Amino acid sequence: MAGILERIQRAKRPPFHTLSPQDARRAYVAGAEVLEPPRAPLPRVEDLQVPGAGGALLAARLYAPSTERLPLLLYLHGGGFVIGGLETHDSLCRQLALRSGGAVLSLDYRLAPEHRFPTAVDDCVSALRWLIDEGAASLGLDGTRIAVGGDSAGGTLAAVAALQARDAGLPLALQLLITPGTTAHADTGSHTLFANGFLLDAAAIAWFFDHYIDRHHRSDWRFAPLLAPDVDGVAPACVLLAECDPLVDEGLAYADRLRLAGVPVELELYRGLTHDFIKMGRILKEAGQAQQVAADALRKAWNA
Repeated sequence: MAGILERIQRAKRPPFHTLSPQDARRAYVAGAEVLEPPRAPLPRVEDLQVPGAGGALLAARLYAPSTERLPLLLYLHGGGFVIGGLETHDSLCRQLALRSGGAVLSLDYRLAPEHRFPTAVDDCVSALRWLIDEGAASLGLDGTRIAVGGDSAGGTLAAVAALQARDAGLPLALQLLITPGTTAHADTGSHTLFANGFLLDAAAIAWFFDHYIDRHHRSDWRFAPLLAPDVDGVAPACVLLAECDPLVDEGLAYADRLRLAGVPVELELYRGLTHDFIKMGRILKEAGQAQQVAADALRKAWNA
């Protein structure tokens, strides 16, 4: 991991917070899969459109390891609510589908600053509701066995979607939370300890947040799910965290809160690794291990 960080520093790529959102998106796409294994071939990969909030049509990509009637993971990509998309998380979604034996639908929810909070939340919840109500069946998949998951900002969105699914009475098999953000003000100890030099810097987090949401709205639990009034009765969780990550403390706090509410939680903390490690499978064996843990949790939840 230290070697990866050293090579990234030597490459002298401009930090995201020094770029416009548009340039940052292009830079993220250019480097997103450099450390990942080649995209695994699958029998079924389809680009499609799904309904988002307010009648918007959102791009999505379906991955399936067979043409059978499979259970489904709605996957929400990371990128600080500002960058990222179908291409940046293609390799990871293929691995999750291949390893779990289920289908994965990657959603291209709308990004800030063009679409500020809570558009991304509403897009994700709308897509989840559509999948459960009719979308999965229309795709030849099992709408009774659906999970939601994501990494980083996508993990935040997945946690929020799970809470809103509970409130709406929508059945959900699992919430897969990979290095999620859950607090409002980036003020935990790990944000100080890992503020610089550990891939996700404090300046980048501030840049993402400022583009996404006004400061006076940050106590809204749809941005910071640790502030939700309660988490009782929410779907079981698989939480994957990295030790050297500014977000690790809030990930642990959210897992603890779920457990205190009686929610089943599988928690894995990967020592000596940084944010985004799960997308470094070409270099880090732990990335593949974490992907397998996620896949096994999905399979177990779908078969419960």
